[in-house]
Amino acid sequence: MDIRADLHLHTKHSDGFLSPAELLQRAKAVGLSIISVVDHDTVAGIDECTVIGAELGIEVIPGVEMSTVVADREVHILGYFVDRTNTTLLEYLQFFRMERLRRAERIVEKLNNIKIPLTIKSVLDRAGKGSVGRPHIASALVDEGLIGDYHEAFDRYIGVGRPAYERKFQLAPLDAIKLISSSGGLSFLAHPGRSTPESAVTELIKAGLDGIEVVHPSHSPELTTHYKAVVNEYYLLESGGSDFHGGKRNDDAALGSFYVDDERVHAMKRRLFTTRSSQ
Repeated sequence: MDIRADLHLHTKHSDGFLSPAELLQRAKAVGLSIISVVDHDTVAGIDECTVIGAELGIEVIPGVEMSTVVADREVHILGYFVDRTNTTLLEYLQFFRMERLRRAERIVEKLNNIKIPLTIKSVLDRAGKGSVGRPHIASALVDEGLIGDYHEAFDRYIGVGRPAYERKFQLAPLDAIKLISSSGGLSFLAHPGRSTPESAVTELIKAGLDGIEVVHPSHSPELTTHYKAVVNEYYLLESGGSDFHGGKRNDDAALGSFYVDDERVHAMKRRLFTTRSSQ
């Protein structure tokens, strides 16, 4: 039986377009049996996803995605099997979400300074109760008729080096790895082929990284092969997924097309069992 696991999905609790119910229905429709919801800096959607997943016969792995900085580059760390009730984790995530709000306010102020009349209310209306980020700002710019399309918003105004860009709060990767570990989870480097230099990958492995996201839409076949070799060389775990957000991202085709098999998930569970048994 072909069991497909997409370990990189987002809901509207961060910068995804779909509710947990909508996401699970889509996952079911494309034949996924195992998923992980890794919303940015929040675990708010995990409980709902778990309940709906059980109804649909889909296993939901609790997860989170955290932003860190290595050598002045943004690097994302995925946490799998985290304890979503862990007090320390929840306190840190609340702090990160507040930093996201402050960043959004600064970006809107910069846009206003260059005569782009966007309001923070418009941005927050699109974020709802979720963790606010640049995708909400881009969506607001499009919806308000201030820019042509979602990607143009990043290219002209809010992408790195653009006039309204603001850096995120800088968390060190080691701190993210420790936080994930302390909440009972496994830490994985997300989509390294997008912008992570090899020296940074090596540094993260030395810091205690558990695995690497090998399968990702931004990875060419050559990069996928390369990171499989890195995983094997350092005895790491392997994950993968579509990084699906939906909506204006136009990434619908990725859902169901980028995944790993269930053996990768079993390997993660074995690592967790071994780690917890030794503690």
